[in-house]
Amino acid sequence: MELLIRNATVVTMNASREVLRDADVLVDGNRIASVGPHSRARRRHATRVIDGRGLVVLPGLIHSHLHACQTLCRNHADGLELLDWLRERIWPFEASHDAASMRASADLTFLELISSGATACLDMGSVRHYDAVFESARDAGIRLVGGKCMMDAGQGVPSGLRESTEHSLAESVRLLEKWHRTENGRLTYAFAPRFVLSCTEGLMRRVAELARAKDVRIHTHASENPTECDLVREKTGYDNVAWFNELGLLGPQTTLAHCVWLTTEEQRLLRETRTCVCHCPSANFKLASGLAKIPELVQQGVTVGLGADGAPCNNTLDIFHELRLAALIHLPRVGPTGFPAMQALELATVNGARALGLEHEVGSIEVGKKADLTLVDVGGTHLTPVSDDPVATIVYSAQSRDVRHVVIDGQVVLRDRQPTTMDPTAVRRAARAHAARLLERLG
Repeated sequence: MELLIRNATVVTMNASREVLRDADVLVDGNRIASVGPHSRARRRHATRVIDGRGLVVLPGLIHSHLHACQTLCRNHADGLELLDWLRERIWPFEASHDAASMRASADLTFLELISSGATACLDMGSVRHYDAVFESARDAGIRLVGGKCMMDAGQGVPSGLRESTEHSLAESVRLLEKWHRTENGRLTYAFAPRFVLSCTEGLMRRVAELARAKDVRIHTHASENPTECDLVREKTGYDNVAWFNELGLLGPQTTLAHCVWLTTEEQRLLRETRTCVCHCPSANFKLASGLAKIPELVQQGVTVGLGADGAPCNNTLDIFHELRLAALIHLPRVGPTGFPAMQALELATVNGARALGLEHEVGSIEVGKKADLTLVDVGGTHLTPVSDDPVATIVYSAQSRDVRHVVIDGQVVLRDRQPTTMDPTAVRRAARAHAARLLERLG
């Protein structure tokens, strides 16, 4: 079945970063069949047509670090720094989940992501019930790279999150064998050891071996908080990234969330191993963790994606909020031209695709790639008058409420701002009920 988007402004994010005016995008099945002047695409008859006048078509926007298991804890974990936040709020909350509440949390997450223009995410779950997250992503139609959280060590870990090394590895492999590359490749698995302080050396080394053997991603946290960095050095004798290098965890198949407190040597390791980083500006600010040196990493050639992290440390999963913040917060230090809008948009598109290991499938609008598209209405008052540079308009002025349509894998999952795969009223009702039950259980 074909889908034709007609007469739109298309921000391709291809190698030349072309922006096409009055152009069409033709989708055949789940892939892009043509991009260019409308007369070229109209030679073929499409069964579905979207009028793109007044719309900017973007590659589907990508979250490179997320915790769908935490969304029901939104607005209940404020005013704490990282380690206290984890031990006093997040770990007890995650430990209280059952499969039903995990499904409600994931449904709420993916509804928010799709409604705000995101088409794909790299997610780290809790220790248990990760089947529910994959089931939610399957039904919502979103593109998910995800895995259960792995935790076989750590101070202050509640009993509901404790697991042995062998159980952690075995459950991860079970999930991988069940879900990896299912739904026509829309769902893929990633090993997700939480961070150095909650994982033994043995677990980390086995993850490195398994990821290479099974050709899947590794997704973890690094150097988010100064106290965390001090404790990692005390535990291992290394800085975070240097320890990962010692364990064989670095490389283009690995994405490290945060990387706020990097040494010069750690920056070199990231660059030379081609390890990916995810920038989470709102979370780093709210937990008072600091400001990652993203322009410097980008200038060195490190692949940097963009993510919201979890709802309790943000408190929104709105990718446009992260995009604008990422584009602005570095400028007082690097100057008004030191991190232009195009580089910021790259974090949420082409670089995000690399951070998910999907750069050959998504991240740009090119013939042969999967049809993941975000269509933004630029006719709103807060966008008027529209700049001659649609990228700057999107990065500095657009908001999630401007997202008109979303296409994932060739399927229209948001049409005229209405989800087509989920019932928002039912999702919110279930989320409120399960959140109340979990919070009551926690006291």
